Formats: sequence, structure tokens, C-alpha cells
Amino acid sequence: MIDLNDLRARPDAYKKAATDKNLTIDIDAFFVLDEKRKELIPQVEEARAKQNEASKKIPQLQGDEKAALLAEMKTLSENLKKSEASLKDIEVEWKNMQYTFPSVPLDTVPVGKDDSENKEVMTWGEKPVFGFEPKDHVELGEALDIIDIPRGAKVSGARNYYLKGDGARLQKAIMNFTIDHLHAKGWTLFAPPLMATYDCFMGTGFFPGGDENQIYIVGGKNDETGTMENDNLHLIGTSEVTVCSYHKDEIVDADALPLRYAGHSACFRREAGTYGKDTKGLYRVHQFEKVEQVVICKANEEESLKIFAEIRNNAEEVLQALKLPYRIIDVCTGDMGKSKVYMQDIETWMPSRDSYGETHSCSYLGDFQARRLNIRYDDNGEKKFCHTLNNTCVASPRILIPVIEHYQNADGTITIPEVLRPYMGGQEIIGQ
Repeated sequence: MIDLNDLRARPDAYKKAATDKNLTIDIDAFFVLDEKRKELIPQVEEARAKQNEASKKIPQLQGDEKAALLAEMKTLSENLKKSEASLKDIEVEWKNMQYTFPSVPLDTVPVGKDDSENKEVMTWGEKPVFGFEPKDHVELGEALDIIDIPRGAKVSGARNYYLKGDGARLQKAIMNFTIDHLHAKGWTLFAPPLMATYDCFMGTGFFPGGDENQIYIVGGKNDETGTMENDNLHLIGTSEVTVCSYHKDEIVDADALPLRYAGHSACFRREAGTYGKDTKGLYRVHQFEKVEQVVICKANEEESLKIFAEIRNNAEEVLQALKLPYRIIDVCTGDMGKSKVYMQDIETWMPSRDSYGETHSCSYLGDFQARRLNIRYDDNGEKKFCHTLNNTCVASPRILIPVIEHYQNADGTITIPEVLRPYMGGQEIIGQ
């Protein structure tokens, strides 16, 4: 949701944002509808006022005078019903159109049609050089019996998997290391709900016109009719949905801002439309785990961008502790989605791909989500909408790809990164 006053003040900025984000939106048509609504509201209110006034007078009247007013009120009532119906239809369309409008990106965001026009900002670390023929994570995982994709597909279909033994322990170690990393910085850990209502997905910008085709719907069979029903619940693809919605319809304490939350959860994505893309291994799967940073802060762009750097840095510190080379990407307008004001991805070097692969994303959304979720704070008597940010501090099993491949040895074993060994009972090697 955007600020309509800002839209009215600078419509060209929103038209450009829509074009740059590859969105087909008729903002001029919205303004026509907006004017109709403005004209109709006082007409309806005036008619209601006359109706109320007449209702008070009628009991006091008699004879022809009463009959005349009743006839007048009958006509007024009929016209009012028509006007109210028109206003209701207009307001539904007026509200629905607002859900399609994008945030205006920062001037520094590169303009581009898709991810091919994202811009590299910086790189960190040295790419590994192997003195032997390296294997990919699937070969290594299957040989060590720590990854089982065929049985995952047997049980749950394509893009599913088992992590087993030290594979499951390695994932748990990465998650716990990241949680401890954020806890030491004062972040509040959440184990949030894995399901959310449509309103929460709408509030965080995923619905409508966003990720509907990527989200699993939760339903069940009606015992009486035998038909499947939608429970108005959906499985989350990120804990951003349920953690950000934690303060839905609340006025938060201004003195407590910024709120720094870390949601650790399983996540689910249908990956509709991606079949044939990244099909091998653990890169693109239906179920995964994430530690997601979510920040709710005051409506101050300068301060928000400082927090953006902070949460991205938290994710970088995880990669640096794991000694994995990575690069930071400025995401272009055509790849960032309608809700984002500014977005960067972190891509980690994956030897089997001979390229960087996205492992983290960092987003600043201004007041887009807070307006939809109605999250405000008191600023000297004025209620203001908060700003929100989010960042993937770590996501698995995708992070396992660079970890397993970077730390492989010539004999097929895997060296456990030093920072993870305390979480694996001091174990140094997988496969011995």
C-alpha cells in the first residue's frame, strides 16, 4: 500500500516506478475513479442526513403533510440505495487498484528489465582452487550418505530431499550458529507460525498480484459435502510474513523502535514456473529453513538505510565466518518486485556452478508493509506508519551447496568449517 497523498502529489514518479518494475498499471484511470468516489461520498452522506432528519419528523406529522414526506422519503431511499451500491462498487475497485501500485525505488537503484541487469557492488574472499577434480554437493552428499534426493522425491515428489546424519547435523549447526550470532547482537528470536491468513500475506505484499502461484494453500475435506475447502491459511515462504505481522493493527512504542526480530522457521515454495531451471541438487527446493531478520523502525529513510547496512552486514559476517567467497548485487527495478524501495542480493560462489548463486536477499520497503498491516507509532501526537526491512541471514539447504563444495577433500570427505565445530560436538570431518 502506498501513500495516496504522495501519489496525487507526484503521479509521474509512480508511473515511472510501474514502468521500471515491469508493471502494467493505469494510474490515470485510478485518478478518474478517485474523483468519482470523492463526488459520490458527500452525495451519499447528504442523502443519509436527510433520511435521518425525515425519520425524526415523520412521527410528528399527520395527514397530507406526512404522506408527502413519506413519498419524498421513498424516492430518496430508492436513490440512496442506488448511490450506496455505486459507491460500494467504486470503493472495492478503488481499494483493489491500490494493491497494484508499486513503491517508488530509490534514485540509486539501477533501472533494468530483469536479473541480467543487476549490478555487482563488491566481492569478498578468494574462490577455491582444488588440486584434484572436485565433485558437486550431490555426488559428495550421496557418497557420504548425508543427502538423499531420490527418496525425497519418492516420498514427496520432485524438488524434495532428505538431509541425513551429518548432513542434518550440519544444517542444524549453521542455523544455531546464525541464531547465536544474532542473539549476541541483541536480536529477539521468534519461532513463528508456519501458516498465515490471506490478510497477513496481503499485508506483507505477497498478495495480490505477487506470489500467489508460489504459495501452498492449506485446506481440508468437508465432512458433510466431501469437498476440499480452503481454510484461509497458507504456508509461509518466509517468516517475514508472520514475524512482520506480529504487530498488525498495533501502535508500537516509539521508544522501543527499531524492533530487531529474527524468525527461524521452515519455509515452503511451490516453485511454479521454474521447472527445468536449477533442477539438480539442493538449489531450488520446495521446503527449506531460514533465519530471517525483520526490522520495524521509525519512518526515517536515512536511519532505515543505516539499518539496511546493518542487517546485510549481519549476513555477510555469517559468510565470512564460514570463509565463503561472495559478492553483493544491487537488484535492478525489474527484478525487485513492487513492494521494494531498495534491494540487494548476496550471492555465494558455488564451485559446481562455476558461478555465484543467490543465497541471501536484503530489502527495504519503506512504509509499504506497515500501511497494509496498519503498524504505527506515535511521533509527538502524530500517528505515523513504521518502515520495515528484512534480510535472509541464512537459508538452508542452499547454503549447504557452497559449504559442502568448498570444504571437500580429495578423499571425498568434507572438512567442517571451524566455527561450526562447537555445534557438532567438536567434530572436524564428515566421512571418517
